[in-house]
Amino acid sequence: MVSIDHVAHKVLTYIPYVLVLIDLRYEGVKCGRDGSVDNHMEMGKKLLAAGQLADALSHFHAAVDGDPKNYMAYYRRATVFLAMGKSKSALPDLSRVIELKPDFTSARLQRGNLLLKQGGLDEAEKDFKTVLNSSPISKEEKEAHSQLTKSDEIQRLVAQARRSFQSQDYVTAAAELDTIIETCVWDVTSREMRAECFIQMGEMGKAISDLKAASKLKSDNTQAFYKLSTIYYNLGDHEMSLNEVRECLKLDPDHKQCYSHYKQVKKLNKQIRSAEELIQEQRYEDAVSKYEAVMKTEPNVHHFSLLAKERMCHALAQGQQASRAISVCGEVLKSDPENVNVLKDRAEAYVQEEQYEEAIEDYETAAKHSENDRQIKEGLERAQRLLKQSHKRDYYKILGVKRNAQKKEITKAYRKLASQWHPDNFQDPEEKKKAEKKFIDIAQAKEVLTDPEMRTKFDQGEDPMDPESQQGRPHHQHFHQGFQGFNPFGSGPFNFKFNFN
Repeated sequence: MVSIDHVAHKVLTYIPYVLVLIDLRYEGVKCGRDGSVDNHMEMGKKLLAAGQLADALSHFHAAVDGDPKNYMAYYRRATVFLAMGKSKSALPDLSRVIELKPDFTSARLQRGNLLLKQGGLDEAEKDFKTVLNSSPISKEEKEAHSQLTKSDEIQRLVAQARRSFQSQDYVTAAAELDTIIETCVWDVTSREMRAECFIQMGEMGKAISDLKAASKLKSDNTQAFYKLSTIYYNLGDHEMSLNEVRECLKLDPDHKQCYSHYKQVKKLNKQIRSAEELIQEQRYEDAVSKYEAVMKTEPNVHHFSLLAKERMCHALAQGQQASRAISVCGEVLKSDPENVNVLKDRAEAYVQEEQYEEAIEDYETAAKHSENDRQIKEGLERAQRLLKQSHKRDYYKILGVKRNAQKKEITKAYRKLASQWHPDNFQDPEEKKKAEKKFIDIAQAKEVLTDPEMRTKFDQGEDPMDPESQQGRPHHQHFHQGFQGFNPFGSGPFNFKFNFN
């Protein structure tokens, strides 16, 4: 049960908040009535203290509009901008404060700190020196002296980084720029130079990070967006490349580099999307042709050639063009031997070609890099069953048809072979006996391969006519067992007639 003292304590805790809200409401009504600058300033201070930054900003806007020469209104508004993380907006307000009241050292110190973070070293040093020459309080003097020393050190590092960059010592330049950016976190020039170092070093992820920051720090930074787009393009990421070059054209629709690059990326992106749609529609031959067009559109970027061949490998394997699939998949694996998707596709193509040992090897390699992939596990088990099965009867080989043969083709092959091996065609007892066995195999092959359920089982490595394979599976055993212990070509009640349809 909750005690009365506990409830009373909770109520008392909320009383100060209620009083603040009442006070703010009263001040708001009062402020709305006379609209005086002082009331807006007071209201803004209270809202700022309460953490209601957007509302506080509205009142300081009103105070600035009411008295454009009130330096404290600008200073308070700059404080809110800084609290909101809007340093770009705070800087003009601090400059206006200093213009109206040159001896306001707190504003000058804050502006110096902002300029230092933006990389405006010369202007920052002027502010720190002015503060030191104005007999500031000890706290401000200490901070100004510390920041001035830091600015001098950054100036020296900037000169060193430029020399290293010009001499193409990109590793050293990047390390020096690391130290600079720790202090000058909003310095666009340093970030762009470090991005170029990373590009030359082949560290594209880091270059992208710096260029993204630069594109946000400088509102019209078309060059940063262009560089981002070209990096993504060279990495084979056509979607991100298109997004970045569009941002460039939003800023400048007539930007020549961006517009030219945009046309190329858009064309490539459209071709790749179209190819993927064709794969989804199972139009594999058309998809292969489309990816061949991709390689013609961009023959110089290795990542796009590799992507095109990887997807061609998949489409060819799915389209039952096994021999070609094996060749294309092999080209991809020379450059990317651990590509799990390509290993799976080539394994499937090997299965279609009845090269089961090679299929098993590809599935086992893929499993090393993707242990929990169910498709790999099932594919490997299937290839192993088919390898075992290949040492026994192969109904496709008996009829002389491919594994992807249609029912019409299977029936045609059956009729031809059944006619050829019918026992009535043979007079010699030994030859007749051999023909009878061959005829039974032909009939069973036709039975299995024209029955969808039985064919599926056989394609998965099970023999529907083999009692060992079908233990616990009674379905379809009657056909095989019906041939045990009698002559299907003799007279009597067990005479078996084969259907040639």
